[in-house]
Amino acid sequence: DILLFLTNDREYRPYWWSTGNPTFLIDLLREQRRYLPDLENFIADDIVLDTFDVDHIDLVALLWQTGYLTFAGKQESLDGIEYRMKIPNKEIQISLNNLFMQYLTNLGHDLRYRKKGLYQALCQTDMEEVRLNLSALFSSIPYQHYANKIIQNYEGYYASVVYAYLASLGLRLIPEDTTNKGRVDLTIILPDKVYVIEFKVDQPGKALEQVREKGYHEKYQAAESTVYLIGMSFDSGEKNITDFAYEKI
Repeated sequence: DILLFLTNDREYRPYWWSTGNPTFLIDLLREQRRYLPDLENFIADDIVLDTFDVDHIDLVALLWQTGYLTFAGKQESLDGIEYRMKIPNKEIQISLNNLFMQYLTNLGHDLRYRKKGLYQALCQTDMEEVRLNLSALFSSIPYQHYANKIIQNYEGYYASVVYAYLASLGLRLIPEDTTNKGRVDLTIILPDKVYVIEFKVDQPGKALEQVREKGYHEKYQAAESTVYLIGMSFDSGEKNITDFAYEKI
């Protein structure tokens, strides 16, 4: 917000975000069971975007009408114009995903320190710390979230939680990263390294095997960055990581 910027000695902070912090967005995200990474490339038409029935509002329409999503491009279709959506900037990416993490977990102010630890572990390629950090994250999700069936036993839920956690760090992420051999669940791009990640539920040992066999990482081998493959398997009973395997290419 430009007025807050001017009245606070021109200090750069997320003023836009602080003027409105609606937890009802997260409630809607939960109710409609949206896959968080899809918000970055969601395709919507005029019918979806122009609808504002408060009792049956589509999450994407609400995010667009409130400024949390904007247009990345548009294209003609048989039914009219379609729009590809994106999150406007890093400020909103960090804040929206941080809100989701605060809502979902029981960490409170500890979330900030957990995030710092994960960022350092990724930068230093401390894979054991990455595993421990992510396991602790899922352990911090209160029981009532399971009891209320917020958590579904499907891969998209776990991928959404990991994605939101990483996105709240402001990292460059590519969800559903497309290659000539298929799509990998998530790619993290750092200045000197790339992490290619595959998620599975109740299939220990399969995630890393799939990344390796499909060659999802090959598109990054021409770059100067070091490439790491990560396979994570979650147990739907324990609601946590039960298999975390990785290798350097």
